[in-house]
Amino acid sequence: MRKYYEAYEERYKTAHEKGVTWSSQKRTPIVLETVKKYVADLNTPMLEIGCGEGRDAGAVLEAGYHLHATDISKEAIAYCQAHFPAYAHCFETLDCVRGSHPFQYGFIYSVAVIHMLVLDEDRNAFYQFIHDHLTDDGIALICTMGDGEFEMKSDITTAFQLQEREHETGKMMVAGTSCRMVSFATFENELRSHHLQPVEKGITASLPDFNSLMYAVVKK
Repeated sequence: MRKYYEAYEERYKTAHEKGVTWSSQKRTPIVLETVKKYVADLNTPMLEIGCGEGRDAGAVLEAGYHLHATDISKEAIAYCQAHFPAYAHCFETLDCVRGSHPFQYGFIYSVAVIHMLVLDEDRNAFYQFIHDHLTDDGIALICTMGDGEFEMKSDITTAFQLQEREHETGKMMVAGTSCRMVSFATFENELRSHHLQPVEKGITASLPDFNSLMYAVVKK
């Protein structure tokens, strides 16, 4: 049985069948900013959780970093492999909530993934995966939709149900997905409960997709 947070697979398929991407291909500025600030060696092993259609992975790979980009969606990974052929071997499917991985990384980043995890058990598994796959001196960047104060959670039983959504090409009927926004207080409590210590935090954006993203740079 598919988990509610796998619904993006259907959303990607719908967009790709129409010859468009679901998300914009504009980079998330804070990703490379944080990489350049904390990663001194281009050969440092890096992991992206939830690469989607490769918006940020493409920029990191083209900058020369040693990145392993993953996503739960087979459709998204196939898209990335086709559109970044020189780096096709760098993309792989991975469910960090229910799966494991044999490596540790000096830098891990994830943009707009944790807010799709609604249940506490799934969020806990996400944070635990990051903790377990960071090297002892590693750094992680976690970005989640929110303004630092507002909290909400969607009804996960509506995931996969078709709904009309705005797209840059016009209205589109796509699979419903899930969302949970938390305050900074909740976000920090989640991080610390999994032995992830914030080094810095703040509010950023990734336009046009996200007007407000909370972020935390963490270490073990």
